[in-house]
Amino acid sequence: MTDHDEHAGPPGSATQAFVAHRNLLFTVAYEMLGSAADAEDVLQETWLRWADVDLAAVREERAYLVRIVTRQALDRLRALGRRKESYVGPWLPEPLLTTPDVAEDVELAESVSMAMLLVLETLQPAERAVFVLREVFELDYDEIAEAVGRSPSAVRQIAYRARAHVAARRPRGSTSPAETRAALLAFQRAVETGELQSLLDVLAPDIVALSDGGGLRHALLRPVVGIDNVARLLAAGWWKHDADRSVELVQINGGPGLLVRIDGEIDGVVAVRVENGYVTGAYHVRNPDKLARMGRETTVTR
Repeated sequence: MTDHDEHAGPPGSATQAFVAHRNLLFTVAYEMLGSAADAEDVLQETWLRWADVDLAAVREERAYLVRIVTRQALDRLRALGRRKESYVGPWLPEPLLTTPDVAEDVELAESVSMAMLLVLETLQPAERAVFVLREVFELDYDEIAEAVGRSPSAVRQIAYRARAHVAARRPRGSTSPAETRAALLAFQRAVETGELQSLLDVLAPDIVALSDGGGLRHALLRPVVGIDNVARLLAAGWWKHDADRSVELVQINGGPGLLVRIDGEIDGVVAVRVENGYVTGAYHVRNPDKLARMGRETTVTR
């Protein structure tokens, strides 16, 4: 365990098994919730339940732990849905500063990307759980059925619907990390020099820009759609009101992203969705409650 070792309880095989699978369990919970803070809470609830389990009756520790974390995440996901209804402005996933090796696992990197997490937000809770467990973590239908409390045949139907739903909304066309990096470097140049043309050249006509301040920081209260509207927003030079702004290219959610600092303090994160070389989605997270993990890398795995 990394953040909450003091709650791990006495040493023993239960603790060792939990620690061995902790990064996997965090990743499952995070992909289901889009919130690292809530994923950490789910891990604490999972540990409390795991500590009471008779290990002699457990055939496969990984599957059993995934079952517990899935059930806890489903409960939390339903509560989150109610919380988002009163959220100020657009809700974006909590960004993670990820290790460079995540990008080497293309499927994992896509599954934790801001763009994919926003697609997963459009699924019903059970659909999201089934999609994540099947498509990302490759659990069999019987295991998933136990985790979500449905029959294997019902899970197959849910998986089919979820796959079709995601396929219709996921980014189209092949995009390399180099294309994403180039788009973000153009944004970085625009901020640092005020030169917008290289950035406008990589924006798609139907680009959607979202920013999340959570009512705590100035942000767009609704999506800005279309290159003309986004261009006007950029031309207004919203960043020029701040004296000392720096922009650093980092790994955000398994791909290139920008970390923005003002007077040395982390102010926000910018991630993009790139399709066929053009930016179709721009996501700017400024809510300080969602930037708490930006000071350290988070390990995600499967």
